[in-house]
Amino acid sequence: MSQRGLFYGWVVLVAAATVVAMGQGSLFSLGVFLKPLEDSMHWSRSAVSLTALVNWMAMGVDRYGSRAVTVAGGSLLGLGLVLSSQATALWQLHVTFGFAVGFAAGAFLTPLSATATKWFTANRGLAVAIVSAGGGAGMLAISPLVRWLTSAYDWRVAMIVLGDLAWLVTIPVALLIRNAPAEMGAVALGGAAVPQRNFSTGQVLRAPQFWAIALTHFACCAAHAGPIFHMVTHAIDQGVAPMLAATVLGVSGLSSIAGRIAGGMIADRFGAKPTLIIGLAFQAVMVFAYLFTRDTWSFYAAAVAFGVSYGGVMPLYALVTREYFGEKVMGTAYGAVFLVSTLGMGLGSWAGGWIHDAFGTYAWLFISSAAIGLMATILAFSFRVPRRLVSGAPATAGAR
Repeated sequence: MSQRGLFYGWVVLVAAATVVAMGQGSLFSLGVFLKPLEDSMHWSRSAVSLTALVNWMAMGVDRYGSRAVTVAGGSLLGLGLVLSSQATALWQLHVTFGFAVGFAAGAFLTPLSATATKWFTANRGLAVAIVSAGGGAGMLAISPLVRWLTSAYDWRVAMIVLGDLAWLVTIPVALLIRNAPAEMGAVALGGAAVPQRNFSTGQVLRAPQFWAIALTHFACCAAHAGPIFHMVTHAIDQGVAPMLAATVLGVSGLSSIAGRIAGGMIADRFGAKPTLIIGLAFQAVMVFAYLFTRDTWSFYAAAVAFGVSYGGVMPLYALVTREYFGEKVMGTAYGAVFLVSTLGMGLGSWAGGWIHDAFGTYAWLFISSAAIGLMATILAFSFRVPRRLVSGAPATAGAR
């Protein structure tokens, strides 16, 4: 395939970001459904939040990606949402929304981020950020839509519409994705990747650097999961109207797009590690700031800054993983890192509900999440310099 004209990698990025938007937007919509489920089904917040834990554990298990897997994921995503609309018992919601929606979303973000790194050797940070930005776009579009449908009809209708939308969007768009430039007779934008040390799966899992990255990602996700998932209900508890509370989550999704793009571009220039450290510190500060949100405007202001902070760090883990372990095992290495991080997302989401049910307030959620975020910042300092191969021989030259 000729490199003249539109480079097909950009089509892959837009398609991947669209699919991720649908998956992540649906996943985080559970935070919008939380209050309606509590009111209509009389399920506690911790019980509904357990569905989020199942969500993320199922999402982390699914780390294999291809166009066929993405299409299948889109089919499962729609089915899970439609079946969730018929749930009459908590265990049914755990299975349909928790497992099915989570497993489907797992076929999108991690594999498609790995795909982006194969299409771009130049501006790789920006490429991964564009795919990751789909998550913010999904929150921006789907959160207000779900709240409007719930207010106009009920939460069951909202889930059915969301499931139908998942089928209509993800399946045809997924057909545009190609796993690697070689499938189309092309080469990556920026040329062939710089040779790096080849790692086996066993070496990846035994490497201290893998656990440093994975545990940092775990702590980062544990820090922001609760504040994101309970953002809408916390705002409602403080007197914000339900529709406005849903748009607060959408605003955080919008600002997270700016954070993801900026984080990727900054990492391309200054390196992923220093960008990640600064982003994690900013995230911890913004989580703590939620202790002081009281009215609608303070929630919007916090959502903007918090969205930039958590959005900015999310694409960076794929970059540092690839920098150290290389392209050959990128899917396996980042998939394993992401699996550990999803446990943090799930536990953080569930813990927020448990803390509220136990203490009647989210204050201790924000305090503990900020402390965990600070721990993630400290852990990021432990990242070592990647080992590369220069002219066929090992070298210890510093990475960016």
